[in-house]
Amino acid sequence: MHDLILYAIPAFVLLLVVETISFRLDPDRDLMGYDTRDAATSLSMGLANVVIAAFWGLVVIAVYAGLYHLSPLRMPANRWWTYALLFLCDDLAFYWYHRVSHEVRVFWASHVVHHSSQYFNLSTALRQPVVVVTTLPFWAPLALLGFAPWMIFTMQSISLIYQFGLHTERIGRLPRPIEYVFNTPSHHRVHHGANEQYLDKNYGGILIVWDRLFGTFAGEHERVVYGLTTNIDTFNPVRVAFHEYTAIWHDLRASGRWRERLGYLFAGPGWRPGTDGRGLAHDTAPPPAPEVESPPVREHAAVAP
Repeated sequence: MHDLILYAIPAFVLLLVVETISFRLDPDRDLMGYDTRDAATSLSMGLANVVIAAFWGLVVIAVYAGLYHLSPLRMPANRWWTYALLFLCDDLAFYWYHRVSHEVRVFWASHVVHHSSQYFNLSTALRQPVVVVTTLPFWAPLALLGFAPWMIFTMQSISLIYQFGLHTERIGRLPRPIEYVFNTPSHHRVHHGANEQYLDKNYGGILIVWDRLFGTFAGEHERVVYGLTTNIDTFNPVRVAFHEYTAIWHDLRASGRWRERLGYLFAGPGWRPGTDGRGLAHDTAPPPAPEVESPPVREHAAVAP
């Protein structure tokens, strides 16, 4: 599943070096840049993810292969429209995986790793979870639709490679038609924002049209504050990987009612007994200020990081 990712690693490293040098040669006090400890944590999390996912991938292959053989459908491998349809199905699967990973706490416990950095650069893209089992349910239907497992794995890799380049402040807004259809660094900066109006927004992988369609889109206006609403303030990879699972365990132990325990597991990350809503940002956050009242985001040259 990660063959293309492995081939892309040298390019990832090269781009990290280029982006780091760009901050040295052209420092911009408006940008976050790099922190050595933060980047080291992100790289260690990325390495752990690759190793663990290699073993978990064997299980995924078995499940996809089983579902593929059970399905009466077969998507031909020699038709262009097969790959166009696969692209759309994969991107829609990613949208819902990503959205559920923010809206259901037990899924968020894995995904929170990716949002735990208070910096936003290419190393942040590599800060991946070590609990990787949460992805399986969202792509399994593609095997039932008749897509061969190798097709699914390849498209997942292409999507992840694309998304690596979204994690940068060195690229400003792109031309409007691109920003309207595709996920861009500007859109993804919003997704990583802890600002109230940016929470639970812009879940898309390659396309941003799903967010526009399902009402989860937000444009970049106010300066983005990266990280979590309550930051964990640690560079320890073990704590980064498991801090939310620890918090869930403490909440479950402190609760004496099964209804509350189910809420701590399957409601949103901000849910508490007696609160309205599911514990998501839109349950409590005020409506965003009108766009004209927001200070414009500083435009950066659209150059490669």
